[in-house]
Amino acid sequence: MTKIAVKSVVWKEDKYYVAQCLSVDVSSFGDNKKEALENLNEALELYFEDTKAPKITKVYRPEIVSKSLNYA
Repeated sequence: MTKIAVKSVVWKEDKYYVAQCLSVDVSSFGDNKKEALENLNEALELYFEDTKAPKITKVYRPEIVSKSLNYA
């Protein structure tokens, strides 16, 4: 079994917490942070289950940036 290091972020969105992996495009949610992260772990295990050579993006120093957009 290969060990893979990934970075994830978790935030509250309405009544749920969302956990998203920044290294691969996988996310999940839960009623609290712990549950969201546990569900993300399960989703990541399923994602990597049949992958022999996964493509993982290395994420360095992620930061939150606020932007204002105009839309019609």
